[in-house]
Amino acid sequence: MARIAGVDIPRNKQVWVSLQYIYGIGSVLSQQILAQAEISPETKVNELTEEEVNHLREIIDKQYRVEGDLRREVNLNVKRLVEIGSYRGIRHRHNLPSKGQRTRTNARSRRGTRRTVAGRGQRRGMTKK
Repeated sequence: MARIAGVDIPRNKQVWVSLQYIYGIGSVLSQQILAQAEISPETKVNELTEEEVNHLREIIDKQYRVEGDLRREVNLNVKRLVEIGSYRGIRHRHNLPSKGQRTRTNARSRRGTRRTVAGRGQRRGMTKK
């Protein structure tokens, strides 16, 4: 496996796909990096020469913020929002969606599994005995 930005990228995939295993690099950015390095995107990683891998490593290290630095920056941004008490910070603090999505239904991935609440079941049409 080739190691770029501290990540072992898969050898048997095309270069443009395997670069996306690095945090902070998506499909568009990987295409731009390969165009800058003058490498065909369809080339498999195990077909790259050591010189080409070093060139890719050099481009990514010098020009882009990826992996640990980017994760740290994102976490600091979220912490800042929480500290100043902004609306988005409050949503982050309470583990709710922060970009305007509905929460009455369909927020399960953010809110986690359902938690049952006492006295909530069988309401409609029931009379207490």
